[in-house]
Amino acid sequence: MSKHNQKQLRKEVAPFEKSNMTTSVKQIINTFPPFFILWFLAYQSLSISYWLTLAFAILSSGFVIRIFIIFHDCCHSSFFKSKKANNILGTISGIVTLFPYEQWKHSHSIHHATSSNLNKRGTGDIWVMTVDEYVAASFWGRLAYRLYRNPIVMFGLGPFYLFLVTNRLNVKGARKKERMNTHLTNAAIVLIYGLLCWAIGWQAFLMIQLPILFVSGSLGIWLFYVQHQFEDSYFEEESEWDYVKAAIDGSSYYKLPKVLQWVTGNIGFHHVHHLSPRVPNYNLEKVHDSTLPLQQATTITLGSSLKSLRFRLYDGENKTFVSFKEIKDRLSNVKSNVEMNVKRPSLQEK
Repeated sequence: MSKHNQKQLRKEVAPFEKSNMTTSVKQIINTFPPFFILWFLAYQSLSISYWLTLAFAILSSGFVIRIFIIFHDCCHSSFFKSKKANNILGTISGIVTLFPYEQWKHSHSIHHATSSNLNKRGTGDIWVMTVDEYVAASFWGRLAYRLYRNPIVMFGLGPFYLFLVTNRLNVKGARKKERMNTHLTNAAIVLIYGLLCWAIGWQAFLMIQLPILFVSGSLGIWLFYVQHQFEDSYFEEESEWDYVKAAIDGSSYYKLPKVLQWVTGNIGFHHVHHLSPRVPNYNLEKVHDSTLPLQQATTITLGSSLKSLRFRLYDGENKTFVSFKEIKDRLSNVKSNVEMNVKRPSLQEK
């Protein structure tokens, strides 16, 4: 895409970057109260059937995802015009979803600035190794990567590691504002969880909250994973990397059923979001529908997205994701060469 076309594309998207107070308030009303009501119903249903409790918990987790989308918009200062309002609502949403607002805002802005850049991976994104890096890695390095990319670890253990460890600690070198916000978020979580355990008992609290955190966390990680890990996703070295191409070609359009699209706050239009993070979630579909170049983004569906589970390594030579199985022969050849070099005697030894 030429610079002229990029400029025109940004011009077409610009009118949608303005938040609408009425729409934002409506979204707050149709997201936060239903979550609290469903949580209360989950508690009330404990005396009837735990299966009913789980049903309410799963529904609640959907609203946790919507709250996270609001949190996410606040991080981009796109939910309200007021920076202060975004910061306040973002911090409150972070307490509900267990994400420290200032810390995540910082790491996520780095993710947007470096997405699909092979030289700047590692902050706010899913761990991706190239085929060459994996082949050259040590046994322990490959093992660690394989464990990380294992679906059971990523989507099963990942949510709890994220909620209980990563989100609770400040990163090294964090600014004072970030550190204080993380401490505030942690203190608020301890206070609220403590009061709930005191009010309804810790067993009842965990029976409700753990399923909510697990389901919402797993689905959240899945959404983040699948929208950058598709077969022909865009990845380039720093010298060849382009922001607009990274947005349109490196982020997918996850075409979901309307109900799931609503629950996930239109985040399936991820290519639009990466092109212009200032577009509020409720305008993403409008941008996609009115901007022809954006309709050319890779489209994935619920069915086709499952294929991404086998995409483990990025093949920079062929510009595609591959499975571990697909590079098995190459890895075997490297091991054979290493063994031959080790066993082959030198001229002096001869």
